[in-house]
Amino acid sequence: MFVTTTFEIEGYRIAEYKGVVRGVIVRAPTIMQGFLGRLKVVWGGGRIGSYTAMCETARKQAYQLMIQHAKEVGANAIIGMHYDASEVASAYFATEVLCYGTAVILQKRSS
Repeated sequence: MFVTTTFEIEGYRIAEYKGVVRGVIVRAPTIMQGFLGRLKVVWGGGRIGSYTAMCETARKQAYQLMIQHAKEVGANAIIGMHYDASEVASAYFATEVLCYGTAVILQKRSS
């Protein structure tokens, strides 16, 4: 399946729009990730690898859910793909990640 942040793919034309598709995931750090992350904050800040890993996992899961949604509506591509993230439970460091785009059916252009 083609997935792109652009709104067209060279050599293909959009034959049909299937609508917006999305994948949403809410993740919180494991006990160990939370502990290590808080230690890093207390001891001077900087890159928090445990939280970075948690966010990357959330992005991958949201992306896969978006692709699954596109397949369910019969699309063979997603254009205009974006990510969005927000904090949903600050006391628990839970993060919502949304991956969304427009599901379409592409056809190869005739030469």
